[in-house]
Amino acid sequence: MKKAIYFMLLSAICFTAMNVLVKYLSHFGGAQLVFFRAIGSLFFTMSYLLWYNIPVLGNQKKLLIFRGLVGVTSMGLFFMSVQYLPIGSAVSLRYMSPIFATILAVLFLREQVKPIQWLFFIMAFGGVLMIKGFDSNIDSLGFLLVLGSALFSGAVYVLINKIGNRDHPVVIVNYFMWISVVVGGVLSIFSWITPIGVEWITLLSLGVFGYFGQLFMTKAFQSQATNKVVSLKYIEVIFTMIAGIFLFSDQYPILSLVGTLLVITGLILNIWYRRR
Repeated sequence: MKKAIYFMLLSAICFTAMNVLVKYLSHFGGAQLVFFRAIGSLFFTMSYLLWYNIPVLGNQKKLLIFRGLVGVTSMGLFFMSVQYLPIGSAVSLRYMSPIFATILAVLFLREQVKPIQWLFFIMAFGGVLMIKGFDSNIDSLGFLLVLGSALFSGAVYVLINKIGNRDHPVVIVNYFMWISVVVGGVLSIFSWITPIGVEWITLLSLGVFGYFGQLFMTKAFQSQATNKVVSLKYIEVIFTMIAGIFLFSDQYPILSLVGTLLVITGLILNIWYRRR
């Protein structure tokens, strides 16, 4: 149990560091951030696949490519949204992705959702409306961008469910990173800003923090204490909000914080109900 909590907290710290860097580097533009985020992670994914002699191309190439394209769209929209939103608000709104994933799974995978789960979803959506309605720092364009990111992130969950166990998880991530390098690289040509000095390191560290954040979260979920620590992944929102306040002078009205709490509570209750 302690080890699972330790891994989940490490994951939250890594993702918080990545979120802060994304906000700090937002002037480079979404496409260029996607490019460097992917380059930083590719070193680890390719090394893993080659070391363990796992076929890089996988078995379900069309699905893997589609998952990569949907994933890079979600990531790009999120990186673009932080130019317009406080970083804590962007992260909390992007966590709506499990709700979109459930709705898409009902539509395309014919999954069943209990009535009480819809109540939890309404609670979370109510929180979103409070964040948008009571926080004057929430730009409408940024709001739409981050909800679009959450929608595509939800589609990623559905596609990973479709891929199942027929492809290794690192193969799936590796496809995502290669597609992100190509898409991000091509799109950033039109607005490329050459990094100066330490900016090279900070840009490449996006992928390092992203990779280890995912790795530590996976290790936490692999423990037998998953049901007890799953809600801890949302501590990333709290960490990111605190970092935003101190580093970027972000401000969050009380009712906006209440809305964030409703979003997180609705999502945690849904996870708790499903696992029970």
